[in-house]
Amino acid sequence: MDVKIINPFIEAFNNVLPQLGFAKVSKGAMTVKSSDLQGNGVMAIVGLVGDVKGNVIYSMNFDNAKGIASKMMMGMPVENFDDMAQSAISELSNMLTGNASINLSELGTTVDISTPTLIYGEGLKVKAKASKVLCVEIIADDAKLDLNIAFE
Repeated sequence: MDVKIINPFIEAFNNVLPQLGFAKVSKGAMTVKSSDLQGNGVMAIVGLVGDVKGNVIYSMNFDNAKGIASKMMMGMPVENFDDMAQSAISELSNMLTGNASINLSELGTTVDISTPTLIYGEGLKVKAKASKVLCVEIIADDAKLDLNIAFE
């Protein structure tokens, strides 16, 4: 996978999260996974079409999803992963992928993004479009989430 396509997604976190009140955003470990992704918690899936085709899957556990949603709602406590928290995480995935698509367009790569699909629960299984998925761990203050990039 070309780093020129990956960096715009990492840059999106550095552009968007500080605007939402996160003081420190950093990149953690990078790993390559198979197309079969598993998790417990929340996954937001966004499709991409155009010069780049595939999916971006943001995944996190419930505690981190509730913490991120709380931060997005100006510190309002989020006890349950309810409709409002679900909407916040969906909107975050939309904001991040939209920002990444703008970053890609500045490099001459045109993409359109789909509306995010949000799934949550225990024992989640998702089959990504590509045979290999690049997973980049993102740490925002004390919340961790995984950026899974699956391009054809």
